[in-house]
Parts: sequence; C-alpha cells; structure tokens
Amino acid sequence: MEVSSQPSNESIEGLLAELEPRIRATFSRFRIPPQDAEDLLQQALLVYLYKCDSVENPEKWFIGTLRNRCLSYWRERRRRLYTALDEALLENLAAPRESPQEALDLQRDLRSLLTQLPSRCRNLLTLRYQEGCDAPEVARRLGYKASGIYKVTERCLAALTRRMVACGIVDGGQDG
Repeated sequence: MEVSSQPSNESIEGLLAELEPRIRATFSRFRIPPQDAEDLLQQALLVYLYKCDSVENPEKWFIGTLRNRCLSYWRERRRRLYTALDEALLENLAAPRESPQEALDLQRDLRSLLTQLPSRCRNLLTLRYQEGCDAPEVARRLGYKASGIYKVTERCLAALTRRMVACGIVDGGQDG
C-alpha cells in the first residue's frame, strides 16, 4: 500500500490556523494591502504543496517563504514604478510641448535634479535620455556588464524618482 506524501486538507488547514497570527503579523510588517495578501498566501501555499516532501519544519519554512513573497511583491511594484518613470521620461522629453517655456522649465528642473545625483547616475541617465543610447550601449560606454545595466539603471531611476517626489515634480502616490 502506497502512502501519499502530500499533506491532507486538514493538515494544511491546521498549519494555517496555527500560523494565522504570524501570517497576519508578516503581512502587517510588510504593509501588504489586504487585496494582495490573499494572493501572496496562495502563492506560498502552492510552493509548499510542491515542496512539502523536502520541508523539515513546515511552520518555519512557510513563514520564511511568505516573507520572501512579500519582499518580491514590493520589489516588483518598485520595478513597475521605475519602468513607468523610464517610459514617462522618454515620452516627456520626446513629446512636443504646448509651450516652449514648459519644455525649458522641465529640462531645467531635470538638469538641476541630475546634479544632485551621484556621478555614475548622472552619467548613466545623461547617456540614456539626453544622448538616446540604449541600455547595451550605456553599459559598454560606462564599463558595466550588459546583464547588470538594468539593475544600475533601476537604482538611478529610483534616486531620481525620490528627488522628483521630494521637489513635487511628480506625485509620490503608491498607485500600482
């Protein structure tokens, strides 16, 4: 007679019931919106179902996996914000303005903000947006690996975004 190594519904429900306070605390600590918490919990449960055979301590493993899912959630949201900013900057700089003064004001504000960034970010963003270089060209010219330039660009855009929010140039809302 073969014994199933898959956990039963009762054991999963028992695990969740036992961990409920810690699950809620994890979501609270990571400030996960309620509408997204259920999805993250389901993702962690799916991973648990796939790996339950190799899990020695389900409680510890599950909470650790849930924390990792929460971290990934915020990383993805930041990545989307920076990608949107990347696209918005390109569109904004390329789009014709209603008035030449509006374009000059935006360019002046961006130049001012760029001077406040570290030199590597200034150089990267200048190459990317002012000179119109694509990511592989920026990597080559600045001596970065092509595979790593996206992460550096993301960090530089994050620094620029923080400056823009602090100056009131863009809204700092957390819309996703």
